[in-house]
Amino acid sequence: MNPKISAYFSAMRLRTLPLSAAGVILGLMLAASDYHVSWKVALFTLLTTVFLQILSNVSNELGDFMSGTDGAGRQGPEGVLSRGLLTRSDFRNMIIVYIFLCIASGLAMIWFSFGTFFALEPVLLMLLGCAAISGAMRYTLGRNPYGYRGLGDLYVFLFFGLVSVIGSYFVASHTVRPFVLLPAFSIGAFSVGVLNVNNIRDMKTDAATRVTIPLRIGERAAKVYQTVLVVAGWVSMLVYASLRMFDPWHYLFVLTLPLYAVHLAGVWKHSGRKLDPMLPLLVMSTFLFALLGGAGFLVYLF
Repeated sequence: MNPKISAYFSAMRLRTLPLSAAGVILGLMLAASDYHVSWKVALFTLLTTVFLQILSNVSNELGDFMSGTDGAGRQGPEGVLSRGLLTRSDFRNMIIVYIFLCIASGLAMIWFSFGTFFALEPVLLMLLGCAAISGAMRYTLGRNPYGYRGLGDLYVFLFFGLVSVIGSYFVASHTVRPFVLLPAFSIGAFSVGVLNVNNIRDMKTDAATRVTIPLRIGERAAKVYQTVLVVAGWVSMLVYASLRMFDPWHYLFVLTLPLYAVHLAGVWKHSGRKLDPMLPLLVMSTFLFALLGGAGFLVYLF
């Protein structure tokens, strides 16, 4: 493969996509268990999520590079900008392309769901889409990026959890059941957990350029915070399953429990770069949790 094309793929950070897709998949599957869901709506909802995540990844690498965070001593993987494989101009062009793709896919999602752009729900979704695009870019870009002010956890919880699960459920079904907040909380908590482990790992290098929750409360307290996030996410989904009509299949997601136990054990045992394996473990655990959590409510349809 051409080295520059390979660098573009590397900048997209495709390994992050399972986490961003988890909430949407769970929301769509829960909606499909209660209502008929159009495959076109499901497809463009997933595509919009993927484009937003890639936009966030590209924007974050550019912001980290410009701020000096992605430099010597970085604990995590080195970016393509710092390795000189792509230029700032290349990244700016990528950002423009993915903004366009987010808008096009989002509008297609709304059209196939509602058949119009001129109603209250489509207008609100378009405004939410604008907020999502802005949020994806301003995590590390702009004059006052919120990712450098310790607000990243809030953004991740809102967009990876609440907006992802509840938003996809609403787009697919045109309604929202109050109890859907519980699985949305679960995915939000696990997603914040991924960010928190990343921030624990990077405490030494982050101290010079940004503020994060681990830097504010210390490594030990951040690990307690990680444990609370994981436990709260599990409790929330268990409560959701118990509030629905009893069916053992609704607890299919419990099969992922050993993965979360291994993750927490690793978080408490390691620090710095040794935490690296705990990140993909939590990402894939959350993806499987969402997949099995939704599948458990769809089994009776087959």
